[in-house]
Amino acid sequence: MSLLEVRGLQVAYGGIRAVRGIDLDVPEGEVRCLIGANGAGKTSTLKALSGLLTPAAGGIRYDGQDIVGIPPHRLVRQGLAMAPEGRGIFGRLTVLENLQMGAYSQTGSARIQSSLERVFELFPRLAERRRQTAGTLSGGEQQMLSLGRALMARPRLLLLDEPTMGLAPRMVSAVFDALRLIAGQGVTLLLVEQNARMALRLANYGYVLESGTVALQGTAETLAEDPRVREAYLG
Repeated sequence: MSLLEVRGLQVAYGGIRAVRGIDLDVPEGEVRCLIGANGAGKTSTLKALSGLLTPAAGGIRYDGQDIVGIPPHRLVRQGLAMAPEGRGIFGRLTVLENLQMGAYSQTGSARIQSSLERVFELFPRLAERRRQTAGTLSGGEQQMLSLGRALMARPRLLLLDEPTMGLAPRMVSAVFDALRLIAGQGVTLLLVEQNARMALRLANYGYVLESGTVALQGTAETLAEDPRVREAYLG
């Protein structure tokens, strides 16, 4: 049984179906990715999985439990967290305060401090800027903060929506290096990413979404060699 199982997922905005009945699985300990063009339904899928949107149809099971209709804050307590597109940090709070907000579901000061030390070890730049107002950070630093805040919840499954969007190449590499370390620590990842080449290098398995459906799926190596994927997404 996979940690996350999705069957026949549909997501609608009014009369428009953004996701049209997709199936996907995320086994515990793996990295899986969703790639596709803008408007393919990737972000809508993650919002449904994280409880931010209620599916129009279909089933979502996390750790063997049906989670459709469970609000996001309860899913976070159960170990399912998301780092959203656009980072979503609290710009007027400090770096440290943002990270502490991410730990709202945790109890015990020692546990929270342990999580904080883990984030600072992963992102030393955040440790250096812990007293700095988050809105004054660079784009790459804000993305580190978004990832760090999600990690403060100690997730088993981390959903990542376009973590490298708008970043310089050097920061893109830094973010993917961090994701490799996070996966190496046992966190299961489901990644939506515009940089298909980097996503397929990181992932074990991938899904290609087109117009709200799964057009292709397979191991990352297979997709990276598929002529259709190479032409459309790898250049």
